[in-house]
Amino acid sequence: MTGPATSPSFKGHRLIRAVHRLARLLVGRNPLRRPYDRIEGAVLLTLAVAFLAAMAGASLVGAHLYQSQRAADAGLHRATAILIQGGPDSRLTSAWEVLARWPAPGGREQSGVLTDVDAPAITSTAVGTRVPVWLNQDDEPAAPPSGRVIIITVALLTAIVTAGGAALGLLICYGLCRVALDRRRLAAWESAWTSTGPRWTSRR
Repeated sequence: MTGPATSPSFKGHRLIRAVHRLARLLVGRNPLRRPYDRIEGAVLLTLAVAFLAAMAGASLVGAHLYQSQRAADAGLHRATAILIQGGPDSRLTSAWEVLARWPAPGGREQSGVLTDVDAPAITSTAVGTRVPVWLNQDDEPAAPPSGRVIIITVALLTAIVTAGGAALGLLICYGLCRVALDRRRLAAWESAWTSTGPRWTSRR
């Protein structure tokens, strides 16, 4: 059951009140509000819009990364390669290359290099060993396809990092603007006190 505090009308009322408060901050007639306060309000509004745009951009980046990786994995197909060289000893090296050949379209054979990325399990294997590999659309060895969970995780992390970096940059911008505005406020206050302070102290 939807309570009064969670009803759509209540949420809409709160949003309207927030917009009214922001409007009063920017253009409201308050004799105590200084021009620098209005500038700070405008800066906050601009940064809020920029943050929303950054969130939308981060979502698009994550979605594009997901779609591109899914498309790349969809273009892979399995094949069986025959090693022309023996596989290296995994105890001696962690990065290696091995010559191999694999079938190509039209009954041909294509030769090339398998690496620890294309076939990470090939270690200490003999010449002529048949090993499964993944080939891309150009019939070149490629890394095995990532699982859907991994693709989604990478896309989400990319979006989060992008949005977090944008938020950090906007916070730094706001901090710098706030420092500059505070200096202006202090200078204006000191100037006002210089002109009014002697009149106050002369009344004692």
